[in-house]
Amino acid sequence: MSALKLTQIGNSVGVILPKDVLARMKLEKGDNIFMTDTENGIALSPYDAEFEKQMAAARRIMKSRRHVLRELAK
Repeated sequence: MSALKLTQIGNSVGVILPKDVLARMKLEKGDNIFMTDTENGIALSPYDAEFEKQMAAARRIMKSRRHVLRELAK
């Protein structure tokens, strides 16, 4: 575990993530990260659980309506 320092950024306060953390999370400047409340505090992740739910629903629809999508693609 390492400590991160809070920094004044304009009227807000932010945390600067070290390069090795950004590399492990596969993040670059401008990417979004998502905050999730957990039993042990807060978790930061590049993974958006809500988006994944939406994609799972889209995959189910695409699978069940494959023939319609093929016709529309013509």
